[in-house]
Amino acid sequence: MTRRHHGYALLSAVVALIVALSAALYAGVAADGPSRSAAVTGGGSHHHGASAAPASAGTWVGAWSASPVGGEPGTETEGLAGRSVRNVVHTTASGTSARITLSNLYGQSALTITHASIALAAGHDTAAADAGTMRRLTFGGSASVVVPAGGQVVGDPVAIRVPRAADVLVTTYSPTPSGPVTYHPRARQVSYVADGDRTQDADASAYTGQTPYWRYLTALDVLSDDSAGTVVVFGDSLTDGITSTQGANRRWPDVLAGRLRRALAGGSDVPRYSVVNEGISGNQVLMDGLGRPPENESGVGRFARDVLSRPNVKVVVIDLGINDILRNRRLADPDAVVAGLRGLVRAAHARGLKVVGATLMPFQGHRGWSPAKETVRQEINERIRAGRVYDAVTDFDRALRDPYAPNRLRPYYDSGDHLHPNDSGFAKMADTFALTDLRGAGSTEL
Repeated sequence: MTRRHHGYALLSAVVALIVALSAALYAGVAADGPSRSAAVTGGGSHHHGASAAPASAGTWVGAWSASPVGGEPGTETEGLAGRSVRNVVHTTASGTSARITLSNLYGQSALTITHASIALAAGHDTAAADAGTMRRLTFGGSASVVVPAGGQVVGDPVAIRVPRAADVLVTTYSPTPSGPVTYHPRARQVSYVADGDRTQDADASAYTGQTPYWRYLTALDVLSDDSAGTVVVFGDSLTDGITSTQGANRRWPDVLAGRLRRALAGGSDVPRYSVVNEGISGNQVLMDGLGRPPENESGVGRFARDVLSRPNVKVVVIDLGINDILRNRRLADPDAVVAGLRGLVRAAHARGLKVVGATLMPFQGHRGWSPAKETVRQEINERIRAGRVYDAVTDFDRALRDPYAPNRLRPYYDSGDHLHPNDSGFAKMADTFALTDLRGAGSTEL
């Protein structure tokens, strides 16, 4: 074996070790039932108390999620003290109870939440709640909770009928300064802010502030009566859906969830799974962003947190790698990128999960494209198509490329920047995905 190949083997081993250690770190928050409720991680103590919802039949699955990305600019000192934050999220599973996860990963001080609530939205694009569904949330039986800097908290289950494909309002109030605010900046969904503690308001009149971010909230799980597991879609801006229509839920994982619902309603023999989106715009397989903890943490670094800790995960879908090519100051090494992806697959296989991977879509015409980068993309895709990386492959490259200029997106699917799809392109991605690939467990020999 050459020295170069020894180096790639060592890199692959290091990647696998990092993912395995991360998985062990997050194992404590990966429980599938109500026992996960009220756990505070990343510092602080565990709270124990009676569940806010009685035990009932069903399976805990992810109904919505968003990865924490960084600290919100401008909130470094005061945070959002004295304001109510009303996040609007869209569900992919129904249930009879719900629980939330709040993150203070990027906070430099403890986050005190004195009140929190959950309710169904009264309509589309509104902060108004259906008053009959308003529920007070608790944490270890208490209305208040302190989330340590760098930590997260999982709330108690609360009895609420959550439909699939519904907008849900999750509202938190913090009376004291605590920053920076942990956020997901590319929500493609308007959420709301009000002065004072307005967590129980069904009326929207106090919610005069609007934001394109999701703040603090990173997950909504439901005790589902229609889903038996969770599909986690793990990726970058193509999964985050940054060029999809705001407020329309047209990211490709949203469209995939709709396809799955329709297939099940039509009697198709496909798994009864929810779909959650763990995309981060600009995300890379191997490289972290700046800061401690790093903003926009690498796929290798965040895989345990954003995938393995989700409830009842059955399948992982990975669409990651284009930013390793696009954002690398030097020419990206296809061996290193593939080694990183294989490390993610090994971590998933260690948990019995199936992994479906996507080919990397073309981006000629984008300002970052070059012939050398195109060669790297083609090399990575060749290995993906050959079955050397994932259990199953969805070929987004072949589906969305221009047949007359295959290094480019087909114009009909191009948002205009020659990198990101438009709504039609995201729909094509979801339509390309074979729902039968959701069956079975991981089996690839790497």
